[in-house]
Amino acid sequence: MRQITAEQAAATLRDGDTPLIGGSGGGHAVPDALLEAVGNRFRDTGAPRGITALHPVGLGDGKTRGAGHLAQDGLLKRVVSGTFVNSPGIARLALDEKIEAYTLPQGALSQLMREMAAGRAGLLTKVGLRTFIDPRIGGGRQSRRATEDLIEVLTLHGEEYLFYRPYRIDVAFIRGSAIDEAGNLSMEHEAVTLEMLSIAQAARRQGAPVIAQAKRRVARGTLHPKMVKVPGILIDAFVIVPEQWQTYETQDSLAYSGHHRVALDEVPRLPPGPRRIVARRGAMELFEGAICNLGSGISTGIANVAAEEAMLDRICLTNEQGNIGGAPASGNEAGAASSPDAQIDQPYQFDFYDGGGLDLAFLSFAEFDAAGNVNVSRFGGRIVGPGGFVNISQGAGRVVFGGTLTAGDSKKAVRQVEQISFSGPYARERGQQVLYVTERAVFRLGEDGPELMEIAPGLAVEEVIGAMDFRPAVSPSLRTMDAALFADGPMGLAARLKPRPGRAAAARLA
Repeated sequence: MRQITAEQAAATLRDGDTPLIGGSGGGHAVPDALLEAVGNRFRDTGAPRGITALHPVGLGDGKTRGAGHLAQDGLLKRVVSGTFVNSPGIARLALDEKIEAYTLPQGALSQLMREMAAGRAGLLTKVGLRTFIDPRIGGGRQSRRATEDLIEVLTLHGEEYLFYRPYRIDVAFIRGSAIDEAGNLSMEHEAVTLEMLSIAQAARRQGAPVIAQAKRRVARGTLHPKMVKVPGILIDAFVIVPEQWQTYETQDSLAYSGHHRVALDEVPRLPPGPRRIVARRGAMELFEGAICNLGSGISTGIANVAAEEAMLDRICLTNEQGNIGGAPASGNEAGAASSPDAQIDQPYQFDFYDGGGLDLAFLSFAEFDAAGNVNVSRFGGRIVGPGGFVNISQGAGRVVFGGTLTAGDSKKAVRQVEQISFSGPYARERGQQVLYVTERAVFRLGEDGPELMEIAPGLAVEEVIGAMDFRPAVSPSLRTMDAALFADGPMGLAARLKPRPGRAAAARLA
């Protein structure tokens, strides 16, 4: 097993290559030293040119790290990722039409890595139908230069599916905690494990070198076999980075790696304001034992509210990166979780989500429209991408979208969203229950679009509608939002927690 430098790893890339890159969001298992070396090499020598960066999850610190190292004119030809939110430099290249830009569902890309590892034709799924991912609507494109169809619509047994095509891989960059003399890679101190194994297997199948970044090198035989995430038979070379941080903001959190349990009173309380109101109203939808996903943005506040209400241990919060239980992190740390009960690989988490395993999904919205569509992927001159949003919102039995009704002078309830990240009409066809929660009002997805159900105390209906670009239906049973949402101190939600609805499996065991 060969130890090399980051500069030698960067030198493996040739013009036009496709590197497959592991990692998530704000530095979670991101092989940042390798990406930095690629960026430095191009800056110094002008090579490699025209590469295609493929990474299922967005990578970056919101500034220049992660995929931001590659955000140089001429270095990139194409980017295929779940989101650009962590790498504004990539988004700027897309907006300036300097690259072919695609943002595809994080879950579909993650699962596609596993399909590629097995040599299968691609990924067949319903995830993305009737959204901007659907090639009849946009095909996940985020720039006019992106003209190739990466997805196609297929009909099987009378039902429509999307088929995600596989990719050619020229080199794979992955990361772990420790690597032994035989090349076995562990991830016991990482906040996530993702699809590192599938990436290595997919690259190996295509004869592409797999280069691992790790914090330390250990003697052969010192890693317990169950701690090895990627076996040495799949790794060609490794780079040791002793100063490797767990995330871009956290050097080493034992709570993120699951080695330490965090007390409920260590989870911060949300300060007064719209975010607290929206998160508290969302939390009112929880029930005993509810299995939930918390999306990024305002919806991550559900964890803070559940902790404040002393019911975090009575529900199960998850995130798409593979954490189950504990308290999902927010902000630039989103993707990690404090004191999770389990950490599974990301493709398997999305299998669970796509299969209807989520009782509730709490997701944020950038805007929603008169048809009940939601947009989180492109708005206000920004390219964000969907991340795991499309998988999560389509797979959950009940979806609660949260956000403020306005942003400054801009209305977020619009006639037609700029990009369809969630299809209201498709949700109605499938019988999905959908709520849109704001600090001023609550809507449900009705027969013709959002229907006003609740209104904040002291507000008139026309005041709410005046903050919208369309006139929603108004429920004949319109009621006032719970006054406790706007008060200080706990709401007593633990005492109000409803029992879990019956499940077929539970009934068989009764």
